[in-house]
Amino acid sequence: MRRDVLERVRDALDGRHRLPHPGPAPEGHGEASKGSALDRFEASFTAAGGEVARLGSLAEAVSWAEVFAAGFSDAAQSPLVPRQVRLRLPDASPELAALGVSWATAAIAETGSLLVTSREGRRLQLLPPTHLIWVPAQRVVHRLGEALVEARPEYGRVSALHSGPSKSADIGRIVVTGVHGPARVVAAVVDLESA
Repeated sequence: MRRDVLERVRDALDGRHRLPHPGPAPEGHGEASKGSALDRFEASFTAAGGEVARLGSLAEAVSWAEVFAAGFSDAAQSPLVPRQVRLRLPDASPELAALGVSWATAAIAETGSLLVTSREGRRLQLLPPTHLIWVPAQRVVHRLGEALVEARPEYGRVSALHSGPSKSADIGRIVVTGVHGPARVVAAVVDLESA
Protein backbone atom coordinates (compact mmCIF):
# COMPACT_ATOMS: atom_id res chain seq x y z
CA MET A 1 0.00 0.00 0.00
CA ARG A 2 2.69 2.49 1.05
CA ARG A 3 4.75 1.67 -2.03
CA ASP A 4 1.71 2.24 -4.30
CA VAL A 5 1.04 5.65 -2.76
CA LEU A 6 4.67 6.75 -3.09
CA GLU A 7 4.79 5.51 -6.68
CA ARG A 8 1.71 7.58 -7.56
CA VAL A 9 3.25 10.66 -5.93
CA ARG A 10 6.50 10.18 -7.87
CA ASP A 11 4.58 9.72 -11.14
CA ALA A 12 2.62 12.93 -10.51
CA LEU A 13 5.80 14.89 -9.73
CA ASP A 14 7.73 13.62 -12.76
CA GLY A 15 5.71 15.67 -15.24
CA ARG A 16 5.73 18.91 -13.27
CA HIS A 17 7.92 21.88 -14.07
CA ARG A 18 10.15 22.71 -11.10
CA LEU A 19 10.44 26.35 -10.14
CA PRO A 20 13.68 27.72 -8.70
CA HIS A 21 13.72 29.06 -5.16
CA PRO A 22 12.95 32.81 -5.32
CA GLY A 23 15.84 33.71 -2.99
CA PRO A 24 15.76 36.14 -0.10
CA ALA A 25 13.03 38.75 0.22
CA PRO A 26 13.96 42.10 -1.31
CA GLU A 27 15.20 44.88 0.97
CA GLY A 28 12.38 46.77 2.63
CA HIS A 29 9.90 43.90 2.14
CA GLY A 30 7.14 44.23 4.73
CA GLU A 31 8.48 47.47 6.20
CA ALA A 32 6.37 50.19 7.79
CA SER A 33 6.64 52.27 4.61
CA LYS A 34 3.86 50.16 3.10
CA GLY A 35 1.32 51.57 5.55
CA SER A 36 0.59 51.34 9.22
CA ALA A 37 0.78 47.93 10.84
CA LEU A 38 -2.89 48.14 11.84
CA ASP A 39 -4.03 49.03 8.29
CA ARG A 40 -2.00 46.16 6.84
CA PHE A 41 -3.21 43.70 9.50
CA GLU A 42 -6.84 44.65 8.85
CA ALA A 43 -6.47 44.30 5.06
CA SER A 44 -4.87 40.85 5.35
CA PHE A 45 -7.17 39.56 8.10
CA THR A 46 -10.37 40.64 6.33
CA ALA A 47 -9.09 39.25 3.00
CA ALA A 48 -8.91 35.85 4.75
CA GLY A 49 -12.54 36.17 5.91
CA GLY A 50 -11.98 37.62 9.37
CA GLU A 51 -13.67 40.72 10.77
CA VAL A 52 -11.94 43.66 12.46
CA ALA A 53 -13.46 46.18 14.89
CA ARG A 54 -11.17 49.17 15.54
CA LEU A 55 -11.91 50.64 18.96
CA GLY A 56 -10.21 53.90 19.89
CA SER A 57 -10.47 53.64 23.67
CA LEU A 58 -11.41 51.32 26.50
CA ALA A 59 -14.76 53.13 26.87
CA GLU A 60 -15.50 52.57 23.18
CA ALA A 61 -14.51 48.90 23.54
CA VAL A 62 -16.91 48.41 26.46
CA SER A 63 -19.80 49.98 24.50
CA TRP A 64 -19.00 47.92 21.41
CA ALA A 65 -18.76 44.72 23.50
CA GLU A 66 -22.25 45.24 24.95
CA VAL A 67 -23.78 45.49 21.47
CA PHE A 68 -21.71 42.57 20.15
CA ALA A 69 -22.60 40.31 23.11
CA ALA A 70 -26.33 40.85 22.52
CA GLY A 71 -26.13 38.38 19.63
CA PHE A 72 -24.99 35.45 21.83
CA SER A 73 -26.60 33.35 24.54
CA ASP A 74 -23.38 32.46 26.40
CA ALA A 75 -19.59 32.45 26.12
CA ALA A 76 -16.43 30.62 27.08
CA GLN A 77 -14.04 33.43 28.07
CA SER A 78 -10.32 33.18 28.61
CA PRO A 79 -9.06 34.03 32.10
CA LEU A 80 -6.49 36.21 30.29
CA VAL A 81 -9.19 38.62 29.04
CA PRO A 82 -9.04 41.77 31.22
CA ARG A 83 -12.01 42.34 33.50
CA GLN A 84 -12.86 45.64 31.77
CA VAL A 85 -13.64 43.97 28.43
CA ARG A 86 -15.14 40.67 29.63
CA LEU A 87 -18.55 40.15 28.08
CA ARG A 88 -21.56 40.07 30.37
CA LEU A 89 -22.78 36.67 29.25
CA PRO A 90 -23.43 33.43 31.13
CA ASP A 91 -20.37 31.14 31.23
CA ALA A 92 -20.42 27.98 29.15
CA SER A 93 -17.91 25.26 28.43
CA PRO A 94 -16.07 25.62 25.09
CA GLU A 95 -17.87 22.53 23.77
CA LEU A 96 -21.29 24.17 24.25
CA ALA A 97 -20.55 27.91 24.07
CA ALA A 98 -21.95 30.05 21.27
CA LEU A 99 -18.90 32.30 21.55
CA GLY A 100 -15.24 31.91 22.54
CA VAL A 101 -13.40 35.01 23.80
CA SER A 102 -9.59 35.24 23.77
CA TRP A 103 -6.80 37.76 24.38
CA ALA A 104 -4.12 38.05 21.68
CA THR A 105 -0.50 38.52 22.65
CA ALA A 106 0.10 40.20 19.27
CA ALA A 107 -1.28 40.84 15.78
CA ILE A 108 1.01 40.50 12.76
CA ALA A 109 0.50 42.81 9.79
CA GLU A 110 2.54 40.86 7.22
CA THR A 111 0.41 37.73 7.63
CA GLY A 112 -2.88 39.08 8.97
CA SER A 113 -2.55 36.70 11.92
CA LEU A 114 -3.23 36.87 15.64
CA LEU A 115 -0.80 35.27 18.07
CA VAL A 116 -2.73 33.58 20.89
CA THR A 117 -1.24 31.54 23.73
CA SER A 118 -2.37 28.05 24.66
CA ARG A 119 -2.42 29.10 28.33
CA GLU A 120 -6.09 30.01 27.90
CA GLY A 121 -6.98 26.59 26.47
CA ARG A 122 -7.09 25.49 22.85
CA ARG A 123 -10.68 24.21 23.18
CA LEU A 124 -11.83 27.79 23.78
CA GLN A 125 -10.11 28.87 20.54
CA LEU A 126 -11.35 26.02 18.36
CA LEU A 127 -14.76 24.73 19.49
CA PRO A 128 -17.21 27.68 19.67
CA PRO A 129 -18.64 28.63 16.24
CA THR A 130 -17.66 32.29 16.74
CA HIS A 131 -14.34 33.45 18.19
CA LEU A 132 -13.79 37.00 19.45
CA ILE A 133 -10.14 37.87 19.97
CA TRP A 134 -9.27 41.07 21.81
CA VAL A 135 -6.09 42.71 20.50
CA PRO A 136 -4.24 45.55 22.25
CA ALA A 137 -3.52 48.15 19.53
CA GLN A 138 -0.05 48.58 21.02
CA ARG A 139 0.68 44.93 20.13
CA VAL A 140 0.00 45.22 16.38
CA VAL A 141 3.40 44.74 14.76
CA HIS A 142 4.70 44.51 11.20
CA ARG A 143 6.45 41.13 11.32
CA LEU A 144 6.11 37.76 12.99
CA GLY A 145 9.61 38.01 14.49
CA GLU A 146 8.63 41.20 16.33
CA ALA A 147 5.54 39.52 17.73
CA LEU A 148 7.48 36.51 18.94
CA VAL A 149 10.11 38.64 20.69
CA GLU A 150 7.57 40.97 22.29
CA ALA A 151 5.21 38.23 23.45
CA ARG A 152 7.87 35.77 24.69
CA PRO A 153 7.09 36.25 28.42
CA GLU A 154 3.41 35.41 27.75
CA TYR A 155 3.91 32.13 25.87
CA GLY A 156 2.36 28.95 27.04
CA ARG A 157 3.80 25.68 25.87
CA VAL A 158 2.15 26.31 22.53
CA SER A 159 1.10 29.48 20.74
CA ALA A 160 -1.29 29.56 17.82
CA LEU A 161 -1.63 31.87 14.83
CA HIS A 162 -5.24 32.63 13.90
CA SER A 163 -5.73 34.12 10.44
CA GLY A 164 -9.49 34.22 10.10
CA PRO A 165 -12.21 31.56 10.01
CA SER A 166 -11.33 27.89 9.72
CA LYS A 167 -11.40 26.74 6.09
CA SER A 168 -10.96 23.42 4.34
CA ALA A 169 -11.18 22.31 0.71
CA ASP A 170 -10.28 18.67 1.37
CA ILE A 171 -13.32 17.21 -0.35
CA GLY A 172 -14.01 18.09 -3.95
CA ARG A 173 -11.92 21.26 -3.71
CA ILE A 174 -14.96 23.07 -2.34
CA VAL A 175 -14.07 25.59 0.38
CA VAL A 176 -16.10 25.08 3.54
CA THR A 177 -15.72 27.31 6.61
CA GLY A 178 -16.00 26.24 10.22
CA VAL A 179 -14.89 22.63 9.75
CA HIS A 180 -11.76 22.57 11.93
CA GLY A 181 -12.51 25.63 14.04
CA PRO A 182 -14.74 28.71 14.22
CA ALA A 183 -16.67 29.80 11.14
CA ARG A 184 -16.48 33.43 12.29
CA VAL A 185 -13.45 35.17 13.82
CA VAL A 186 -13.61 38.78 15.01
CA ALA A 187 -10.51 40.76 16.01
CA ALA A 188 -11.43 43.63 18.33
CA VAL A 189 -8.45 45.99 18.33
CA VAL A 190 -8.56 48.31 21.32
CA ASP A 191 -6.26 51.22 22.13
CA LEU A 192 -5.60 50.72 25.83
CA GLU A 193 -3.55 53.91 26.14
CA SER A 194 -6.27 56.34 25.02
CA ALA A 195 -8.18 58.15 27.70
